[in-house]
Amino acid sequence: MQVAVIGGGDSDPDTYMMARELDKRLAEKGHIVICGEGQGGIMEAVSCGAKEAGGLVGAILPGEKNEANRCIQIAIAVAFSCVE
Repeated sequence: MQVAVIGGGDSDPDTYMMARELDKRLAEKGHIVICGEGQGGIMEAVSCGAKEAGGLVGAILPGEKNEANRCIQIAIAVAFSCVE
């Protein structure tokens, strides 16, 4: 199963650790974690928790692949444009 997680760019230490532990457990059960790029905050917590447990972590990035946090293994960059 793939589990998508979205969260804020900053968080208090307790919420960060809770998110990290949650996705660590998901990865231990064999789930793939999908999130955003998140340098810090909830996105980094979930991706690092899952990676630490040996899980696969993918991210959808609204910019360049190099903007992914250190725990993202599969980065998918998406270009957005607005046409009026």
